[in-house]
Amino acid sequence: MLVPILFCLLLFAILRLIWILKHLGSGLNLSGRKVKVLAIAGSGGHTAELLRLLSALSSNYRPICYVIADTDKMSANKIQQFETDRKVDENDEGYCIVTIPRSREVAQPWLSSLWTTLVATVSSFSIVWNSNPDLLLCNGPGTCIPICFIAFLYKFLGIGHCQIIFAESICRVKSLSLSGLILYHFCDKMFVQWKELHEKYPKSMYVGRIV
Repeated sequence: MLVPILFCLLLFAILRLIWILKHLGSGLNLSGRKVKVLAIAGSGGHTAELLRLLSALSSNYRPICYVIADTDKMSANKIQQFETDRKVDENDEGYCIVTIPRSREVAQPWLSSLWTTLVATVSSFSIVWNSNPDLLLCNGPGTCIPICFIAFLYKFLGIGHCQIIFAESICRVKSLSLSGLILYHFCDKMFVQWKELHEKYPKSMYVGRIV
């Protein structure tokens, strides 16, 4: 009796996954309403590019919950300065910054990074649940992988509705970053800034220089 039940559950899970992958991006209509944003910042250039991208969004894209690695003090300072300088209306719902354990430090052995990635993934459950975003925006840092995985899992389970947007860095001309390669088949939209990259990965969208 148990085997048929498990088989049916497995079949349902496979069909559900196929349906979600087939309809990625189909519900991407965020215009004309307030959009809660979960923005994942990396270190250095990733954060700078992300903030330039956010600066082009209207005030409808609020509140913004920023996710940074717990060891990334520089990004926290950049975000605070960005939000201080940003012109918003009196009804602005603001922003918050939350931290997540870093999935992998620079030069960290790949074997030990499996454990740190698992820790980061566990931390991601509450971040995605509490922020309940309409839009998840990321542009390449490894920190985004656990968050995107949980957001996709919630969508798979039918308890989340987040649209995952991945904007590949301007420095990626002919090949996707590791994060881009992982998310290529699972994000709702992937923006690339070079024609050569779009030709190699046709499911992406070539949008020219956006940052």
